[in-house]
Amino acid sequence: MKKRESGFTLIELLIVIAIIGILAAIAIPNLLNAVQRGKQKRTMSDMRALATAIEAYAVDNNQFPAAACAAGVYTTLSVTLATDSFSNLSPTYIAQAPRIDGWGTFLQYGVNVANDSYAIASGGRNKTIAAAFCGTTTNFNDDIYYANGTFVQWPEGTQF
Repeated sequence: MKKRESGFTLIELLIVIAIIGILAAIAIPNLLNAVQRGKQKRTMSDMRALATAIEAYAVDNNQFPAAACAAGVYTTLSVTLATDSFSNLSPTYIAQAPRIDGWGTFLQYGVNVANDSYAIASGGRNKTIAAAFCGTTTNFNDDIYYANGTFVQWPEGTQF
């Protein structure tokens, strides 16, 4: 009597590898999309927290704070935050003011000349800030703008 050897054939192994490859091809883009969406949501949350602290400061001081010892222009967002920005907000209005967006770039902040309006912006994944348009965005490269208590430009729906 012959003893039959047990094991997998080459074809069975190739089929299993092909199935794993197909599953990976489906899962990896979805995972990368989820990571970018998480960075967007973190940035939006940080912008809201910073805006709440800025508005609380304005209630107490009757003007919005200068970011890094200089007031930016509201329309051009000329002040890019740095590690020492908003030191006048800590610890009274916020423990640690968020200064960096989800992609590792410093947020931008500006106030108008009358010091009664403010804006906070993130450049998104491509880290460059363009002129704001009102409404939703559908690209991770698009900017996120928060001005005077509300999002002016924000992500919504399927992003690419």
